[in-house]
Amino acid sequence: MPNTSQPTWKIVPFSETEVEKLPGKTHFWHCKPGMVADTNLMFVRAQLPPGEAHRFHHHPNMEEILYILSGTAEQWIEDEKRTMYPGDSIYLPAGMVHGTYNTGSEALDFLAVLSPAKSDPPGTVEVADQEPWKSLRP
Repeated sequence: MPNTSQPTWKIVPFSETEVEKLPGKTHFWHCKPGMVADTNLMFVRAQLPPGEAHRFHHHPNMEEILYILSGTAEQWIEDEKRTMYPGDSIYLPAGMVHGTYNTGSEALDFLAVLSPAKSDPPGTVEVADQEPWKSLRP
């Protein structure tokens, strides 16, 4: 007898991602609460045009992994700057201030996994307009 209940798994073709256009960036959501039944993960592909960024911020209750697909990222972790290239990844514990800046001449394309998705708000706290973060980059 075939299973008539909804599967617990989900294939998300790129054409069916939930697209979120924000100033200076586009998110292609593959997994988050509301998209996938009972998930505690968030998985997104982000694209930043040259000169754009996800400025200094932190996730108070979520850890995060970033993985660079293409382009070059100026990655800030607290007050330390690193350059990330395709194939590089970074793990960020909950609450750690970080920022991802596209200083290259091509689009920066990267993946982000955040967990737990079912955490107390706020999910993201923007701090780029506060010291010491606003003085770290010209």
